[in-house]
Amino acid sequence: MRKLSARSLKWLKGFHLIAAASWTGGAISLLSLYFLKNGVTNGSELYGINRSIHHIDMSIVVIPGATGCLFTGLIYSLFSNWGFFRHSWLTFKWIVTIAAILFGTFFLGPWETSMMDISGNIGIAALQDPAYLWNQRMNLLFGTAQVLLLLATVFISIFKPWKPGAGSCKTR
Repeated sequence: MRKLSARSLKWLKGFHLIAAASWTGGAISLLSLYFLKNGVTNGSELYGINRSIHHIDMSIVVIPGATGCLFTGLIYSLFSNWGFFRHSWLTFKWIVTIAAILFGTFFLGPWETSMMDISGNIGIAALQDPAYLWNQRMNLLFGTAQVLLLLATVFISIFKPWKPGAGSCKTR
């Protein structure tokens, strides 16, 4: 299969880094927005926070960033010498990327949507609603775990710990 030129790989790396920053930064932003709920006094404000979380996740930052990571990673694997599973650290990145996208799609996203819907329907009473509180707890717990895993993946990409010779320090 034809390989990308060095210049094309640099462009691809730039887009991959932008996607990774969007995904990770967006996920951190989502967690940060949860803490705005402390001290909320009316249903419109609560719904507005939940709607903002949903919008940032679904439309603006997180899903486009995750999708961008997946597609730029595919291009890297297909059109460079990296491949899909040539290195253990790369295999780890593929597992994390696919697992995080699937978990976000089937769990985090629906929990978040449910919180938005409940707060839109019953307002401030959502803060006493068992379904709302359960969705919020699950999203906060597993969202935090996913952010930590994404951050670990960033550093694994940098240090490539399972690559032969990764622990050695070369000087010029």
